[in-house]
Amino acid sequence: MNTEKDFTPLTPNIVRALNDKLYEKRKVAALEIEKLVREFVAQNNSTQIRHVIQILASEFALSQHPHSRKGGLIGLAACSIALGKESGLYLKELIEPVLTCFNDSDSRLRYYACEALYNIVKVARGAVLPHFNLLFDGLSKLAADPDPNVKSGSELLDRLLKDIVTESNKFDLVAFVPLLRERIYSNNQYARQFIISWIHVLESVPDINLLHYLPEILDGLFQILGDNSKEIRRMCEVVLGEFLKEIKKTPSSVKFAEMANILVIHCQVADETKVTNDLIQLTAMTWMREFIQLAGRAVLPYSSGILTAVLPCLSYDDRKKNTKEAASACNYSLMKLVTPEDDDDDDEEEKSGSAESPSREDKVDAGDGGDMLNSSQEAAGFSNISFFAPASTDRSQVTLDMDGIVQVLDRHLHDGSTGMMTRIAVLKWLYHLYIKTPRKMFRHTDSLFPMLLKTLSDESDEVILKDLEVLAEIASSPAGQTDPAAACDGLDSRPALKVPDKVGKTGVAESSPSTPSMNSYFYKFMINLLKRFSAERKLLESRGAFIIRQLCLLLHAENIFHSMADILLKEEDLKFASTMVQTLNTILLTSAELFQLRNQLKDLRTAESCALFCCLYRSWCHNPVATVSLCFLTQNYKHAYDLIQKFGGLEVTVDFLMEVDKLVQLVESPIFTYLRLQLLDVESNPYLIKALYGLLMLLPQSQAFQLLSHRLQCVPNPELMRTVDGTKRADAKEREAERKRAPHANVDYGELLRHFDCVQGKHLEVRHQRSGRVAELPDRKLM
Repeated sequence: MNTEKDFTPLTPNIVRALNDKLYEKRKVAALEIEKLVREFVAQNNSTQIRHVIQILASEFALSQHPHSRKGGLIGLAACSIALGKESGLYLKELIEPVLTCFNDSDSRLRYYACEALYNIVKVARGAVLPHFNLLFDGLSKLAADPDPNVKSGSELLDRLLKDIVTESNKFDLVAFVPLLRERIYSNNQYARQFIISWIHVLESVPDINLLHYLPEILDGLFQILGDNSKEIRRMCEVVLGEFLKEIKKTPSSVKFAEMANILVIHCQVADETKVTNDLIQLTAMTWMREFIQLAGRAVLPYSSGILTAVLPCLSYDDRKKNTKEAASACNYSLMKLVTPEDDDDDDEEEKSGSAESPSREDKVDAGDGGDMLNSSQEAAGFSNISFFAPASTDRSQVTLDMDGIVQVLDRHLHDGSTGMMTRIAVLKWLYHLYIKTPRKMFRHTDSLFPMLLKTLSDESDEVILKDLEVLAEIASSPAGQTDPAAACDGLDSRPALKVPDKVGKTGVAESSPSTPSMNSYFYKFMINLLKRFSAERKLLESRGAFIIRQLCLLLHAENIFHSMADILLKEEDLKFASTMVQTLNTILLTSAELFQLRNQLKDLRTAESCALFCCLYRSWCHNPVATVSLCFLTQNYKHAYDLIQKFGGLEVTVDFLMEVDKLVQLVESPIFTYLRLQLLDVESNPYLIKALYGLLMLLPQSQAFQLLSHRLQCVPNPELMRTVDGTKRADAKEREAERKRAPHANVDYGELLRHFDCVQGKHLEVRHQRSGRVAELPDRKLM
């Protein structure tokens, strides 16, 4: 340094000492500067004070010589001490050269700079707050300093500055937040620790409302929550926990809208192998749960974004139990917000007229409530997904985002990687929406229907059960009434259908939105279900009975069997028709769910039961043995005997004999207890005995043959079967029984036999065609 340069008012001795390499000599010079400045303060000579500071800054603190820089720093600190309360007038000139030294490559010089700034701040106290951003920026750099001494010094300065901010009511939060938002994304561990400590301090100061600016730093906080340092994660958890407590206390001042998108993003884990991501996701899901509960129905227009984040978490295992429980709570709370009034929005809009009613976007733009929710369809890359948006608290303006919700639900059903619990939750949502908002949902039914049918092939029984509930509600809801002719797909007529009472968990029938008739989707469902069984024989074999039994509970057994019989009557694939009839017949004869229907068919006491019998009979003709068992069930023993007489003209295959074997087993089951007891009255039931003997004659010498033979050996007085008069009396009794059974309906058994012959003739023709032996058969018309 040029010692001959004029440094007045600094003396040559002071200048020389400030440039000395020894700390003690520089300290002596600092004391002299302090004394000099005190004199200027006493004289109120601000010009000389500024001149001294300017010399120390430009000629020493910013010098190229390291010892000169050290002298300048201690000199500036001395000036501040001498100025005392007056230092606030010169803080900009004092602080800026010191902060410049924070970037020095010499760690000792950085330490001295930190020490000098500490002394300046200690003297100025609250007067430094207008320069807080500069100080914070410098400290954030020193917090990550590799030198431990510098870090230690910066920590002392940091604590001092925090004390000043805490005790002051003049902190400029508006000016500070942009800097905080920028620095919060630092990846340095120490810088993150510094940032989170400051947020904690500011959040605890009553006069500083950091919650208002939380949307600007929330994403950064979640980033810090994923830090590798356990200590930093713990600090961040504490800060987020304090914010959440404050949100619960003052929800009206919370900007739910601007934070919801951030939560949706962090509720989704990109890398499940990273442990810290679990903490981020759990915390975000916990916040989301609170947001839904606090914001209430205002979230409904933006629920699709929430579901995007929540639904996948429902399939987590016990390793993420807490996250799964939080997601489940979110899902349940959101679902409860959907009510029948959400189905009336469109009607209200139509009545008000498009010119008077603001569009959805207008409503969003017009709202400025800080506690409402905000829409950001392009946020986080989720196109067409709505999130939170500001809106009025007026319930009439809360519109359910049905299109977005259905899109999310449909996407999860289509995704093959979706977990079982997520699929169940999706189906529960669909069922809930069909119950609460059927008119809106039926606009999406045609697009959802194929996927719902495909879901019947799911590997989980619970998923299938929920799927069937949704399909049953679609088939029975009055909102699904459309043009019957179009929905029947070529069916000429439909029988009167019944709707069962819906029974809740308590066993008490619950009120149903359905009217006592099925809608046009019922037949569409039945037709497509049979098509699916035809295309996927494995589904029919493994789950067919299970699906049909559940549908019988949900949609009334008579509806299911009547409609399926109607459809099978026109089935072109005769082999499938035979297999399907065999399946339906087994369900009819063995399932507990069909007890009421069996009793209805057992006596044929009403015109309706006779009509059902005739309907089933015509389709059952696809399977001769099933037709005989239906006659046994309905106590049409003479007709059963007449049918068995025709079996001699059929092609008796191994499969046919196996079906006869199964029928013999059924005769021995509890279902046909009444039939076995009727064998005691030989005189009244000769055709029953003849029919059973006919089956016996069909069977080879097998176990079933022995079983049925032993049963017939127990019939008393078999010689009565050969008495002609007894047979005549039996015919008279049979006619009398038929007259009592159906006083309002006449069953033409001769016509039924002709129909049986016609159907079996077609089956024989198809079998001959398959084997390459086309027989010359008379032209028959299906009746």
